[in-house]
Amino acid sequence: MKRLGLIGYPLTHSFSEKYFSEKFDREGIEGFEYRNYPIQHVQDLKALIEEREKLVGLNVTIPHKQQIMSLLDEIDPEAAKIGAVNTIRIERIAGKIHLTGYNSDAYGFRESLIPLLGTGHRYALVLGTGGASKAVTYVLQQMGIEFQYVSRDPSRDQLHYLDLCYTVLKKHTLIVNTTPLGTYPDTSTFPNIPYDLVTTDHILYDLVYNPAETEFLRLGKQKGASIKNGYEMLLLQAEKSWEIWNRSRIL
Repeated sequence: MKRLGLIGYPLTHSFSEKYFSEKFDREGIEGFEYRNYPIQHVQDLKALIEEREKLVGLNVTIPHKQQIMSLLDEIDPEAAKIGAVNTIRIERIAGKIHLTGYNSDAYGFRESLIPLLGTGHRYALVLGTGGASKAVTYVLQQMGIEFQYVSRDPSRDQLHYLDLCYTVLKKHTLIVNTTPLGTYPDTSTFPNIPYDLVTTDHILYDLVYNPAETEFLRLGKQKGASIKNGYEMLLLQAEKSWEIWNRSRIL
């Protein structure tokens, strides 16, 4: 029985184990199982892999998408450009473990965002600067959409939430939440943006998918904005991960 899994901490919000288990049943895929491995410290990755000889692939979620890169033997060029990894291929060659990192988040975000965009969506605000934001900003750059990071602790060239005034919101009609705010079970939390300045011209995209409608999305919808959660992105990136694992011929 070959094994796939998800690492991150905590994993109470994860859908991956259920998704892949149902996929295997639905598509008649035999000889595989998918498990969650909640590891609080990224340094525990080596022991996890060494102790599970049947482990051939991993997905990576918060907070490890950036830190994991230093532990890998090889990184796919696109993942290196993005600066974050969410998919790992595990090979055992001549008794040695070889880890290759990929990023399927960019594909998922790109394909789920494209149908929403109009000609007026050329400027974006990206809420949060963690690992999840890296794939988002990479895609925006590829699509020619200018963006500004927004952070509670901004560095140079980044905005603070207190900087989000009428002029900023009028220009930036795409707002992407890459923070975990609003994720189950802390569903009452939300990014502190001026929702009274959100209009029908705006798209609010939340990488959070549980709950289906976060406070961030609900408040945007009240103002007439188009909204989308991260569920479709999640489905797309999961299927891309499966494709990566199969393409690598390790399964």
